[in-house]
Amino acid sequence: MPKLKTNKAAKKRYHYTATDKVKRTKANRRHRLATKTTRQKKSGKIQNAYADKSVEAGIKRLLPYGN
Repeated sequence: MPKLKTNKAAKKRYHYTATDKVKRTKANRRHRLATKTTRQKKSGKIQNAYADKSVEAGIKRLLPYGN
């Protein structure tokens, strides 16, 4: 059976945890933070979050060997 290719875009955005959950980075925390309110910045304070269960199967298909 041939090797499966890893999707490079997904590899940069998602990571597996030790318990096989998919971790992702939250949006809107990279630049232009001066124009955002304190409330907006605090709500996204934790940079990492877990991917939703509904999309987890699709992500695992894109990352067949983890990363």
